[in-house]
Amino acid sequence: MSSSNKDWYSITNTYLDCRLNSIFFRVKEKFGGLSNMSNDFPICVNGYSIANNEALYQACRFPDYPEIQREIIIQHSGIAAKMKSKKYRKEFTRVDWDDVRVDIMRFCLQLKLQQYEKPFGLLLMSTTQTDIVERSSKDAFWGAVWDDNAGAYVGQNILGKLLMELRDWFFNCDMSLNERGLFSYNYIELLNVNNFLLLGNNIIL
Repeated sequence: MSSSNKDWYSITNTYLDCRLNSIFFRVKEKFGGLSNMSNDFPICVNGYSIANNEALYQACRFPDYPEIQREIIIQHSGIAAKMKSKKYRKEFTRVDWDDVRVDIMRFCLQLKLQQYEKPFGLLLMSTTQTDIVERSSKDAFWGAVWDDNAGAYVGQNILGKLLMELRDWFFNCDMSLNERGLFSYNYIELLNVNNFLLLGNNIIL
């Protein structure tokens, strides 16, 4: 599953703080499993267990520096992984990061669904057709931030939109049960991104 429509990257949305119209999430709140910071769904990549999606995403900033990636993916919390990443960003972040980061985030979320088909899929489905919004204190790109003038949360909410995109695909796909009682499908395509590496090796499925 992939998306070729890049227009929504630049769209800023306004979300009323009304649970009837939107699902707002943060890691320690209801629907916290939607957060990249959640340790509810550790990810396995190339044989390595990574505690959360945030650590995998941050490690993908530094494909040419496996020692930095290792320092990030061994962290036990998303916040710790993000903090480790920050001190290296200015000098070592891949030069095309702004161009590929949304596609990499989409890949991380797809991988989360593939490895936790039933629990994460059902969590997505429990949001029904409402907007999914990451409530943030300052990040209006991945989430939305409260704006006193608007009386609402305002932001591009890219993470929320990617989750809605994944939810819509999941809802419409052919979800036949296999003998394990899990949803069976294969939908992840490796990214067409140069130098997509983890610890010196190509990321494989």
